[in-house]
Amino acid sequence: MQRTSLCAGERERKPGTDRHRGGRAAIIAGLAAAVLTAGGPGLATEGGGSHYPNGAEDFMVGALPPPGNYFINYLSWYSADTFRDDDGGRLFEDFDLDVVANTFRFIHVTEHKLFGANWALHAFVPLVNVDVSRRIAPPFARESDDRFGLGDIIVDPFILGWHGKDWHITTGLDIYLPTGSYDKDRLANPGRNYWTFEPVLALTYLSPAGFEASAKLMYAINTENHATDYHSGQEFHADYTLGYHTGPWSLGVGGYYYQQTTDDELNGQTFLDGFRGRAFAIGPQVKYSHKNMAFTAKYHAETAVENRPEGGSLWLKFLYAF
Repeated sequence: MQRTSLCAGERERKPGTDRHRGGRAAIIAGLAAAVLTAGGPGLATEGGGSHYPNGAEDFMVGALPPPGNYFINYLSWYSADTFRDDDGGRLFEDFDLDVVANTFRFIHVTEHKLFGANWALHAFVPLVNVDVSRRIAPPFARESDDRFGLGDIIVDPFILGWHGKDWHITTGLDIYLPTGSYDKDRLANPGRNYWTFEPVLALTYLSPAGFEASAKLMYAINTENHATDYHSGQEFHADYTLGYHTGPWSLGVGGYYYQQTTDDELNGQTFLDGFRGRAFAIGPQVKYSHKNMAFTAKYHAETAVENRPEGGSLWLKFLYAF
């Protein structure tokens, strides 16, 4: 259940809560960590952000396309006015975040087969603009920062895709490169300044009647940010879609589930209580296909959030098959 803030009764049961939260916020703010991902929205880990843009994938995510070359453009806008703590309350007295990202994805599916699967490779190149402001309780001066630049590029040279009558499976290992601009003294950064290695398993079932169930399961293993001596915990997350196909149209609902599975560490010690993030998002999705192109629009609203920003994301996606 979504919680907006502590009520007066809760404050009476928890004396010193505001002071405790202000201290937590000051420690987190002292890290000057970025609150974005390389691909855009998808915001616990250091500064409440993570590499993968949660909710990026949707219809037919488990179906690797036929051999050939493909281009996908992801345009996303993420907006949040709350940063939740581990109790679901507000960590910062005042917080605003807007991330606009345009990510170029290039896919090459080869003619080669391995273990009965098609072999493919891809790369993501994100351009990101981050606008963030916050005020720590008690009400100190408001801080703000606005940055634009290249984000952290993602590559995967070894993708395998299997196909059955009604099902599709795709696996891979996405590697996030620390290519984005980063400065530990800035509030906003286009990059995260560490590597991430992420095994991926994507599944799609499409019934003869046109009903679809798809999911992309991921497990992120992060390296240490040596500029801050901060090691973000490991993360499980999944994009999901339930949809129906009729003619050129695909209609459905989708979103993502995010759960950090190991503690954050600072200087080799557990940071606060581990600062583990969690979130669930859901919203409507629609796709229109025409010849060698496809257009997708979707909106995801977050709830059940802990140790990260809480907001919503709007996506526009364009696919072109050469």
